[in-house]
Amino acid sequence: MSRVLIIGAGGVSGVVVKKCAMLPEYFGEIHLASRTVSKCEKLQQEVGSDRVVGVYAVDADNVQELVALINKVKPDLVINVALPYQDLPIMDACLETGVHYLDTANYEPKDEAKFEYSWQWAYHDRFKEAGLMALLGSGFDPGVTNVYTAYAAKHYFDEIHYLDIVDCNGGDHGQAFATNFNPEINIREITQRGKYWENGEWHETDPISVREDLDYPGVGVRASYLLFHEELESLVKHFPTLKRARFWMTFGDAYLNHLRVLEGIGMTSIHPIDFNGQQIAPLEFLKAVLPNPGSLAEGYEGMTCIGTYITGMKDGKEKTIFIYNNCDHAECNREVGAQAVSYTTGVPAMIGASLMLEGTWMKPGVWNMEQFDPDPMMERLNKYGLPWQVVENIESPFKR
Repeated sequence: MSRVLIIGAGGVSGVVVKKCAMLPEYFGEIHLASRTVSKCEKLQQEVGSDRVVGVYAVDADNVQELVALINKVKPDLVINVALPYQDLPIMDACLETGVHYLDTANYEPKDEAKFEYSWQWAYHDRFKEAGLMALLGSGFDPGVTNVYTAYAAKHYFDEIHYLDIVDCNGGDHGQAFATNFNPEINIREITQRGKYWENGEWHETDPISVREDLDYPGVGVRASYLLFHEELESLVKHFPTLKRARFWMTFGDAYLNHLRVLEGIGMTSIHPIDFNGQQIAPLEFLKAVLPNPGSLAEGYEGMTCIGTYITGMKDGKEKTIFIYNNCDHAECNREVGAQAVSYTTGVPAMIGASLMLEGTWMKPGVWNMEQFDPDPMMERLNKYGLPWQVVENIESPFKR
């Protein structure tokens, strides 16, 4: 019987917990920990103490607290759905206690709006020597988009040359301004410089300065902006035939206007200021006053569309395909009480964990999603709530 320890109790964690609880054949015993134990207790009440058998308070920045908790629970796998700042302490604790590790987003330092895989990739030899596996980025993007790319390379192409990952939230939550996942992480991501890979090197752009109007299945035409996203870093490493790789995300005018005002008055800054004798980063205060992403599900309408446009060569001819998923906010709320952005991250975390626990994806070291056979993940996406479609032999919407 497999035992998992889930660290974090936000919106994504709620999906992970509930989806794991539905599958006792993979997750025999679930334990849940967070800095705020009341959040864990609420989730335990929702799914039942027969499925979430233990809840705990833990500071995920504190390695020794984590070590003590892991030694107490003795899980087969730690599922990290805490903050990206906490990836390295949790990985350290897993190494010290001899437990496998999975996360949904790569590490970034708290004092700098920057994320890259170098910090986590540096753990590869230690995990390998310990006989432990760490699976990085088992969400949707990163995560499923990596698997889509690997699936396309395996089944549709001899070589892939151009990759454009597109992420559209066509839903309406009715709030004047809110983020669909952790506000602090979301705003840090959007306000940093864009970056993409082309002709063997990285190119940078000003934040939210490159726009394409794209037609998304199930949603329609939406303004899409070039960002840097972590899966680009691993995909260009593991698919060296790529000539260009980019990431695009949709934002409405009202969202961007709010963001520009907040940025203009310093509210998105991550650098602490003195306020009544206390040090506080303005972005941390902003996070406290914005709606909790986990509270947006009720009344949220519309669809997401996330996918990959891939152009490459097959049998000497160039072709383009689009692999994508549509996810309905209201359907997600009916199933697990979450909006679709949390759902699309939480379901792949559960699937990645199931593949590790049964040994289908199990290899000592630190790995990205595209380094494993994509077929088992693709099969379970269809089975557990994130069905995908492939559109073949289309014209790419992107210019060379």
